[in-house]
Amino acid sequence: MLLVIAALALTGCQKADNAPGPGGVTVGEARALDEAAQMIEARRPPPDLLAPSNTRWPATAPASDAAAPDAP
Repeated sequence: MLLVIAALALTGCQKADNAPGPGGVTVGEARALDEAAQMIEARRPPPDLLAPSNTRWPATAPASDAAAPDAP
């Protein structure tokens, strides 16, 4: 019985989802933003994929009129 009372007392200590939270958002909104940030961080590619490349694209010749399709 004492364990049930202690569990109920601890649940009453948490703020409600609609209670004011940090930065002018509710506690529920702040929690959702934190979860979204964690999901984005988990999907971030490894740093070596984001490193700049020394590869240069080949120069392309300008398109000529001969390659253009005939107008109807």
